[in-house]
Amino acid sequence: MEMQNNVTKAASLRAPASVRRKISNVTKEKWKDFLFALPALAFLGAFLYYPLGYSVYISFTNWNMTRPNVKFVGLDNYTRLLTNDDFYNSLKITLQYTVMDVVFTLAAGLLLALLMNVTSSRLFAVLRGIVFMPYYISMIIAAMVFTWIYNSQYGLLNRIMIGLGLEPVDWLINTSTVLPALVAVSVWKGAGFAMILFIAGMRGIPAEYYEAASIDGASRISLFRHITLPLLSPMTLFLVITTFISSMQVFQSIDVMTNGGPLQSTNAIVYWIYTMAFGEFRTGRASALVMILFVIILLLTLLQWFISRKKVHYEG
Repeated sequence: MEMQNNVTKAASLRAPASVRRKISNVTKEKWKDFLFALPALAFLGAFLYYPLGYSVYISFTNWNMTRPNVKFVGLDNYTRLLTNDDFYNSLKITLQYTVMDVVFTLAAGLLLALLMNVTSSRLFAVLRGIVFMPYYISMIIAAMVFTWIYNSQYGLLNRIMIGLGLEPVDWLINTSTVLPALVAVSVWKGAGFAMILFIAGMRGIPAEYYEAASIDGASRISLFRHITLPLLSPMTLFLVITTFISSMQVFQSIDVMTNGGPLQSTNAIVYWIYTMAFGEFRTGRASALVMILFVIILLLTLLQWFISRKKVHYEG
């Protein structure tokens, strides 16, 4: 009995040492993981978090790049922007562009996915590649090509319209056509990406669902409405949010094709930030506008997520 007690005491003395060794090994592994991640964290800190924090600081100053003196002005930049009619006009233009871009990009992507979702044909594989290819083209290059296509005198689009007996249109000069013309460039670039994701979502839907519904006499429209669309909702939500965030930051096509015109009808928020910071040198106010845009995108994205999450159906 006494020997058993001695063994138990010895075991109890050894246990803490083994626990300490395990904790030490886990700590060492964590430090190793941290050291491996340190270069990436340093890169993010230097080129993302520090500029972001500095931009927040600048937004509370009257910094003008033509003057060396910087004065803290508190919320003055924000109040001036939020009481400026130009801000609400720019926000309206940005939201109009965003709504059109999201709706038409997703609609075109879904339609193309329905047409191109053929697994047994090499021809359709090539066609999918051709449709997806514009996604890899720089927006600047795409904007330059479409500037030529939209040219009112010798553009390809007007040549086609004249050949059809229609009157030519000043696509980038007319205030009623310039915004849809910009949206068309973005849809041309993004529809292929949406198509690929929709096809991936369709191929992830079990075939048994379609077989069971077909046995019950469901038509193709019913299959699409009651099976395909609901089970594509996670992919749809992803595309809505990512396209929305990208569209709210539209800049390159405006910079190349319209410069905010005609009559400021394409003066979207990011383009206005650019002209305010590097054209008018009002860096403090431009930084405040960046922060306002960030909050707007964040709130609208969260709103979309909360509204959509009850309508998103995950298979299984």
